[in-house]
This record gives sequence, C-alpha cells and structure tokens, in this order.
Amino acid sequence: MNRLACKDLDLEIGGKQVVRGLDLALGPGQFWGLMGANGIGKTTLMQCLAGLVSPDRGEVVLEGRPLEGMGRREIARNIGMMQQHTVYVFDASVLQTALTGRHPFLGQWQRETQDDWLKARNAIAHVGLDGLEERSVTSLSGGEARRLAFASLLVQEPGIMLLDEPSNHLDLKHQILIMSTIGTAVYSGQRLAVAATHDINLAACYCSHVLMLFGGGEWSAGPAPDMFTRERLQKLYQCPVEMIETPAGMRFHPSFEALSN
Repeated sequence: MNRLACKDLDLEIGGKQVVRGLDLALGPGQFWGLMGANGIGKTTLMQCLAGLVSPDRGEVVLEGRPLEGMGRREIARNIGMMQQHTVYVFDASVLQTALTGRHPFLGQWQRETQDDWLKARNAIAHVGLDGLEERSVTSLSGGEARRLAFASLLVQEPGIMLLDEPSNHLDLKHQILIMSTIGTAVYSGQRLAVAATHDINLAACYCSHVLMLFGGGEWSAGPAPDMFTRERLQKLYQCPVEMIETPAGMRFHPSFEALSN
C-alpha cells in the first residue's frame, strides 16, 4: 500500500533541531513537497525517511513496521531515494548505471533479465538520454547526471519515492519532465512521493501536500492549497512574497519592491 509514517519524531543534526514531535501519515496517491530554507535539515529528514539516519526519538514506520532494524535490501524494494547531489566518480556506462535500480530485486548470483535491460533503456529514453547508453557517466554534465539518477530511480520502480531537490541543475523543460513523471506515478499509479524543493511554483503545480520546516524543530503540514499562504511562505523564507492568481492556480514570487525598500 506504500504507506510511510513518522511517529512523534525528534531529529537533530549538528546541534540543530530539524523536527520535534513530527506526527505524519503519508499514503499512496500523495505527492508531498518538503520545503524550508537552506540548512534547515530537509536532506537529513529525507535520509531519516529512507532509514539512512536514525531519529533521536520516535520512529519511521513502513507498512506498519519500524524502519529501523529492517534490512537495506528490503527497504530498497519499497523505498527509492534520489540524493541531492549526483556525482559519478567510478567509470561505468549510462546503461550500466541505470541498471543498478534493479539490484535490490536480484539474488546474490542472479543476473539482470531482458526485462531489466528493457526497463533501463526505456527509462534512459524517457529522460532524454537515449543515444548515450554506452557513454561514461564521468563525462556527463550536471543536468545529464541528474536525469540519469532519476532514470535509475524509475528502473527501481519503488512504491515510495524520496527525491532531494529533483529539479536541481535542470533546465525548465527537464524540470517539468521530472515533476510530471513523478506526478503521473503518484496520481495514476497510486505511489507515494516526497520531494524536497525550493521551487514554490513547481510544488504548487504538482504537489498534493506540503511539509514546511521553519527551524528550531517547528513544522507544519497539510494539503498544498491550505499551506500556500503568504503568511506561511514569508515565515518559511523570511522574505516578502507576492501571490498572483492565474488560470492554472495561484503562483508566487518574491516581492522585489518590498526587498528594495
């Protein structure tokens, strides 16, 4: 059912409180935007949701079972994570790297099937990297590397997708491609996604729910239309915000006039 929950979660990093008493139930068909200022702890919280960082109190629960103590392979069969930074150090081809998404489903001596290879090729084509299958990942641009990281996540086919700034380093076309692909997987495929992002307008376009981190452990969460208010956004970013009504819904940008005064 792709359900993930935080129960009375306290999380701290470097003496900084990320969340205090976080109670949150996330379910299939929901696309959560995780928002907050730089250094507020979004990446640390994402890593905690993936079972890579332990909370100071409380627990993360996957399908009713505490995440802590579960094996990495079992977690990876349910949860896929796209990290904030994509840097490929070891020489491998684009196709070989995309295939790593299938590793959680392979036995110790099992090799990839033809279906696995097809999934990898389809994912590479979907993110616009077709023709680069045999190219070394060390030669990719920042944007190409991000798209390959997303392709690897698609190949993994997790029921729960955790994405740390998935539109980072991408041009407008590929930002929309990534976010719309996530949206389709969530709303048509009944998956769950959590994406950390600074782009308020992308979140407003695609996210059904939002979790805001204000600092000092303070947080607020709910349906996106309820969360995107001027008061909350100004508190979140300590910056004056203007709201503009468009045919597609409310859009936001900094109030440059107020900033210059």
